[in-house]
Amino acid sequence: MTALTPRTGMISGLALIAALFAAQSMPGFAQTTEAVEAQLMTPMDRPATFADLAEQVSPSVVNITTSTMVAERTGPRGLVPEGSPFEDFFNDMQDGPGAPRRSSALGSGFVISADGYIVTNNHVIEDADEIEIEFFPGDGQPTEFLPAELVGTDPNTDIAVLKVEFDSPLPYVEFGDSNAVGARVGDWVMAMGNPLGQGFSVSAGIVSARNRSLQGTYDDYIQTDAAINRGNSGGPLFNMAGEVIGVNTAILSPNGGSIGIGFAMSAAVVTDVVDQLREFGETRRGWLGVRIQDVTPDMVAAIDGLDRARGAMVTDVPPGPAADAGLESGDVILTFDGNDVPDTRELVRMVGNSPVGKEAVMLVLRNGEEIERTVTLGRRETEESIAFPDMTPDADAEEDAEVELMGLTLAPVDDTLTEEYGLEVEAGLVITAIAPESDAATKGLVAGDVITEAGQEDIASVEDLQTQIDAATEAGRTSLLLLVRRGGDPRFVALSLDD
Repeated sequence: MTALTPRTGMISGLALIAALFAAQSMPGFAQTTEAVEAQLMTPMDRPATFADLAEQVSPSVVNITTSTMVAERTGPRGLVPEGSPFEDFFNDMQDGPGAPRRSSALGSGFVISADGYIVTNNHVIEDADEIEIEFFPGDGQPTEFLPAELVGTDPNTDIAVLKVEFDSPLPYVEFGDSNAVGARVGDWVMAMGNPLGQGFSVSAGIVSARNRSLQGTYDDYIQTDAAINRGNSGGPLFNMAGEVIGVNTAILSPNGGSIGIGFAMSAAVVTDVVDQLREFGETRRGWLGVRIQDVTPDMVAAIDGLDRARGAMVTDVPPGPAADAGLESGDVILTFDGNDVPDTRELVRMVGNSPVGKEAVMLVLRNGEEIERTVTLGRRETEESIAFPDMTPDADAEEDAEVELMGLTLAPVDDTLTEEYGLEVEAGLVITAIAPESDAATKGLVAGDVITEAGQEDIASVEDLQTQIDAATEAGRTSLLLLVRRGGDPRFVALSLDD
């Protein structure tokens, strides 16, 4: 990194001023010049110091130490052969073979109420036998470690809530609006925590990106370049008003250290989770009871009434809330509870953030018409596993061709194919081979997949499929929407009619 010397900085500033005077005499630059001058005369929003903010919120930030009993040798396992005369000696050194030892881990957290509720990451306290909280040193603060009780956890968002008891009210911080001013891309933020076990530490940066998804269903991460390292997990990410807009959770790094790509779960997600954990000790998320997939751009031409890729397409409707509301496979959910549905991820978040038992109106596109359906949400944690039991498809395949269409070799479902591919459907067309350069190959179809619908009509034979191909061609469509089942997992695929 090259440092900017005072002399260089002065030259740069003079050059800028000269450029502004020159620009004033050039036609077409008056608007730009006025804008730049206004910026030069307006005080910058960049803070002169983070010291006041750090002093304000530090008493609410805590270090977390967890310990777990692990039945594992601590001596030179493997260096002494079994039966060796030295085996007993080394066993005695480690209190016998397989003697349990206490393993410790460090993390961060923050107090959210005067009566001692604390938020951290689930992975910080997961499987811990003991949890201890260390407070920032200061007047009126606990000066020693306090034991913490686990209130509840949510592995889906990696959030946990703890509780400590103290004889006087504890300083705490509040959540802010992670979708408002102060959490925009480019806004200043400050992270606090216990990086690498070094104790209370502050780092500052900006919001680098919003709405990041890593691998969870409910992911809504704020990306920041404020330094976050191991041990910062569970600590708060503050806006400049001292409000928590995120919980520091993960980093992206090739070496395990901060390279300026850190992620904090947004307060928009965390607040709902924390409220439920405090009230119930567990999460109680709304559940719609459908399988869905994104509507891709290549599917739009095959769906009547859809102008662009948006919404969530229903691929399966087992018994449950959606079935009771009259949803059908092939429906495209456009809005939920008055809010537009851009994609499946957003719909899952909308439903999950809704209370169990809520009645929500959905706008649904079906066969080119928009209709309304009202659903009463169930509870995901108790009903999802019943409606969608785990099923493992058989991926092995051998060719058993009957006819070729759209780059696919197809055969109707029969006892032989059912046994060969482990099919879990009673009717449809089994894909037994795929032309390598076909549109079907690029869309990820594999031998053993079963086509059960075409053009949103059930099919059981090659003739049924050909009828739908002819109908789509006559309607001027360039692709045909197929419902393909792989094991128990259905999805829609739009295939080109040119193959």
